[in-house]
Amino acid sequence: MDHMPAITHEVAFLLLIFALMVVPRIVQRFRIPAPLSSFGLGMAATILIGQFSQEGTLALLATLGIASLFLFAGLEVELADFKRGKWTLLRHLAFRSIVLAALTFLAMHYLAFSWQVSVLLGLAVLTPSAGFILDTLPTLDISEEERYWVRMKAISGELFALIVLFVVLQSESLESLGWSSAALVAMIVGLPLFFIGLGRLVIPHARGSEFSLLVMVGVISAFMTYKLGVYYLVGAFLAGFIAKLLRKRLPSLASEENLHAIRMFASFFVPFYFFYKGMGVPSGALTMEALKVGAALTLVGLPMRVGLVWIQRRIIKGESALASLRVAAALTPTLIFTLVLASILRERFQISDALYGGLLIYAGMSTLLPSMVMARPVDFDMLPEPSRLPEDAAEAKP
Repeated sequence: MDHMPAITHEVAFLLLIFALMVVPRIVQRFRIPAPLSSFGLGMAATILIGQFSQEGTLALLATLGIASLFLFAGLEVELADFKRGKWTLLRHLAFRSIVLAALTFLAMHYLAFSWQVSVLLGLAVLTPSAGFILDTLPTLDISEEERYWVRMKAISGELFALIVLFVVLQSESLESLGWSSAALVAMIVGLPLFFIGLGRLVIPHARGSEFSLLVMVGVISAFMTYKLGVYYLVGAFLAGFIAKLLRKRLPSLASEENLHAIRMFASFFVPFYFFYKGMGVPSGALTMEALKVGAALTLVGLPMRVGLVWIQRRIIKGESALASLRVAAALTPTLIFTLVLASILRERFQISDALYGGLLIYAGMSTLLPSMVMARPVDFDMLPEPSRLPEDAAEAKP
């Protein structure tokens, strides 16, 4: 009898893993993206069973999930892609800066928020979640050219948002901003040296260790940037991006096999991140007031974002109205970035539970939109299609 509570907790945890792996995939057939289902399961678990005894374990699994997702996002970045569309992307970022400044002014003037809260709210509404968008791109019914622009605008928009986020969170004093900037620069300089050191001292003597080393560096980098005040995703993204830049010098580190392994790793742990975030939703965020805030953000924010991208594509690229609309719709999901910013706003700036809940509703609606309007539903699946597996590609070569 003394061992019954431990057995019960273990069984409950196994049932949780089973539910997170199976239920979102079943619900996805109804055009509801799997992360939203995982988030909903987290909310339901809190309401039905209250505090979960394994919360510390869930927090660790959630960190592994978000870190591996952005590690993979960094590994997928190609500098050549940025060079190809640099002027269009620069115009896009300049336009986004103007819109962010306008939203910040409106929030300060009409809602009486501080400039820091106003900027973060603007980022929460405007910034697409590159990690989510990159992993749903293969399932979207759009052309390769349209996929390219969706990918580039999502990545560049999130990088811009991360830089702004860093400055805002370190703006308490010039000294704090200076030390944090120096630490981030040191990390950017140190990561390549660390990877090269591993390539010389460890990898030649431990074949097959590239995957574990890459994940280790990604998680450590994520933790370091979290301590700097810019959350886990910056460090993980940097680790993946720098590993990709070193591909010629360390080909095994960012190889196709390693990318596939990172996909597999992330596909298991990412659901825990959304579940954990769902568990942390306070009761005050589940009120009629929060619903009204979320509805207002959705009715104003989504048409504004879709319309702005649509106009840019029509004027700058001269695309057809339908092609511009497909690109704009594919860029609407903000789930991960809005969750991150909503948590920061609640923890560091004490925004109301109603506003926090409204941001969550907006994030859910923005992420649901592509599934509702695209010909094919959005499938958040970290695993590549069978035809894209490295071994299949190798067999296809003459």
